Amino acid sequence: MVTVYDVDPNKLIEKVAEKLKGEKLAKPAFVGLVKSGAHVKRPPEQEDFWYVRCASILRQVYVRSKTGTGSLRKHYGGRKERGVKPEKHAPAGGSTIRKAMQELEKAGLLAKEKTGRILTAKGRKLLDKAAKEVSG
Repeated sequence: MVTVYDVDPNKLIEKVAEKLKGEKLAKPAFVGLVKSGAHVKRPPEQEDFWYVRCASILRQVYVRSKTGTGSLRKHYGGRKERGVKPEKHAPAGGSTIRKAMQELEKAGLLAKEKTGRILTAKGRKLLDKAAKEVSG
């Protein structure tokens, strides 16, 4: 049996993003207009950035089991250029991540717990099915 761990993450995220477009996740008005974090120079140029980020969050929750906004901010963050000073890691913006998790929760793919969010059976099924399709 093929699982999420057996396939290329980029192909899996692409496939799950396609499936999420059919779920009709409510896209916040600010997505695409604002940067995804302080370390980025421009807003995302991908048209389907929202769905790709949601799919990526689903995969991260699958791999890490229980995840919150703080740990995902660290994951999606990057190097911040500071002029002549050495570069430092800057976390990604939390609003986009938080809104994505809330929408995935409304769709029944994530469930909120006391210290983070976990994947529901529906979310696990979606990822496993996509992994099977990607593998061949």
